[in-house]
Amino acid sequence: MTMSTAITREEALTLLKAYNSEPFHLAHALTLEGVMAWFANNLGYGEEAEFWALVGLLHDIDFEKWPDEHCKKAPELLATIGAEPDFVHAVVCHGYGQCSDVAPEHMMEKVLFAVDELTGLIGAAALMRPSKSVQDMDVSSVRKKFKDKKFAAGCSRDVIRKGAEMLGWELPRLFENTLEAMKSCEEAVRAGV
Repeated sequence: MTMSTAITREEALTLLKAYNSEPFHLAHALTLEGVMAWFANNLGYGEEAEFWALVGLLHDIDFEKWPDEHCKKAPELLATIGAEPDFVHAVVCHGYGQCSDVAPEHMMEKVLFAVDELTGLIGAAALMRPSKSVQDMDVSSVRKKFKDKKFAAGCSRDVIRKGAEMLGWELPRLFENTLEAMKSCEEAVRAGV
């Protein structure tokens, strides 16, 4: 099954900005858009890259305004731009086990589940560096911050571990791929495009 969407990036961005104004949330959305596109292209799903990217962009559509209804309000908001059932499912299942009982099924959904929290941890680690960038970060830095439970305590290590398990990957592979994906889109995220 090939995942595709009729939603345009312009429609997705307009919807995102209608319900999100915090710079952190917008940057996180743009990061996930770029990271998901990278994974699609690097895992052999290049023809689905747009779908993966737009799900990444809109995965937290309801979080800023309705944190207590995260992944529950999203279907209603996504319906306003005609999001297909596959798209809605992909968005909702990234909260599996936390705020949603919809399990990730497809590779794209498992990747999103695995990288959502991890991008937060890596992003927080980047801010601690003199460069404030992921460009000069390596996997050992990510591993060290992951092991420090006090660092970026809001980023669930259990979810990251569970995501790696869903993918059938060891943690170092997930760390390395996610770091590379973040490096590929950092400039665009900083530019806000």
